[in-house]
Amino acid sequence: MKILAIEFSSPQRSIALVEANANVRSRLVATEVIETGTRSTQAFKMIEETLVQTRVEREQVDCLAIGIGPGSYTGIRIAIAIAQGWQLTRDVKLLGISSAECIAAQAGADGLRGRVAVVIDAQRGEFYLSVFDVGSDTRNEVEPLRLVSSNKVEECQRAGDLIIGPEATKWFPKGRIVFPGAATLGQLASGRTDFVAGERLEPIYLRETAFVKAPPRRAPAG
Repeated sequence: MKILAIEFSSPQRSIALVEANANVRSRLVATEVIETGTRSTQAFKMIEETLVQTRVEREQVDCLAIGIGPGSYTGIRIAIAIAQGWQLTRDVKLLGISSAECIAAQAGADGLRGRVAVVIDAQRGEFYLSVFDVGSDTRNEVEPLRLVSSNKVEECQRAGDLIIGPEATKWFPKGRIVFPGAATLGQLASGRTDFVAGERLEPIYLRETAFVKAPPRRAPAG
């Protein structure tokens, strides 16, 4: 199965083509295209570059795996919109995968072991936090994803957890920067079968949506 993985939830955006062979335990990462430092995401250019490098045509892609956050709301929405449009025109499977889980898996791929606290900026002085026990080929979530204050993150650090995340050192200097990579995302997707329809693909957003009712329009004077 050829999986196109799109991870736009962090400041380092990436796309990868991963080929998973059901008869072989290992997965081949064909290529990964990474973009950083630009104000606007060149999503379609990155997709085209990935497909050209791997000599894969659009119709050969079997599945799109999307990092659904938490993280950059705009980046995640762009990735979801691409997946939804792709499914409308091609018969592809779609998967939404937590970017926090992807960060933990990336930490394992980078050689980190033990308890790691995945921390992602949630704005408003809050953070998304999830704690994993990372092994060489495993990662067990020991504390589920939730919104917390910086005090709670500092508690995890004092307890011995390594703070990791896309911008971890911005607030926690003893932490380590780990980005969710599309290649890792694609490898996570290769073991999943919980495919979803495009209209059910949604970002992870733990806050309740609040609507503010606009005041009635005032009649013009005179």
